Amino acid sequence: MTNAAPLYMQVEEALVARFGIDLHPGDRLPTEDELIEQFGVSRITVRRAIQNLATRNLVITRQGRGSFVAVPRISQPLTALTGFVEDMNSQGYSSGARVLLIDEILAPVEVRVALDLPLGACVTRIERVRLATGIPVSFDRTYLPLELGRLIAEDDLEHEPIFTLLENRHNTPLLEATYALQATTADKAVAQALDVEVGSAVFRIERTSYTTGQRPVDYEILHYRGDAITFTTRLPRSRTDSASTP
Repeated sequence: MTNAAPLYMQVEEALVARFGIDLHPGDRLPTEDELIEQFGVSRITVRRAIQNLATRNLVITRQGRGSFVAVPRISQPLTALTGFVEDMNSQGYSSGARVLLIDEILAPVEVRVALDLPLGACVTRIERVRLATGIPVSFDRTYLPLELGRLIAEDDLEHEPIFTLLENRHNTPLLEATYALQATTADKAVAQALDVEVGSAVFRIERTSYTTGQRPVDYEILHYRGDAITFTTRLPRSRTDSASTP
């Protein structure tokens, strides 16, 4: 290993790079002896790398059984409109995306209504798997009006998030969004995208994002692994006549 970073950090990041490729949630990491041989480092170095991964909640160590890849645990506050990359960065997870599909289709009824489009309008549809530390945690279907969608379709969607592209490259500020959250189960397409069993618990989120003039420009259906996401918020108690009566 020739990287300038400390050896334990090199081992740590080399293992993380394998997550979602040949190491998946629940898989056991190579043993200490295997890692020592593979990387040519000391046992102390290997143990520190594993300890750091455990501290980052990326692996779970079970006494006498070894260390296993964990599902990233994401806590997402519902207090502001943020994108996936912003959410991952705020929690110290590396993020990525795999683009599965980009095409143009006749807008389904719910998409046409959400984007306030006329009957017969077409939209750009984009399907992506969103990754945290290389592990699939969200399957996103995004629908955009054609004038924006055709621009976004030309961008590098595996490395650039749509929110950032809309705001910084295509002059479309995002000001607010409506959310609808539903607990459901993974159908075949969602299960395959998230690398889970059909019927696994997922959070289904419908999100419509608006630009200036209350114009809807981005409608998404997001499917998060149920074992990967926790949504949090803080709500004020609304004042009522009965609440103010002694």
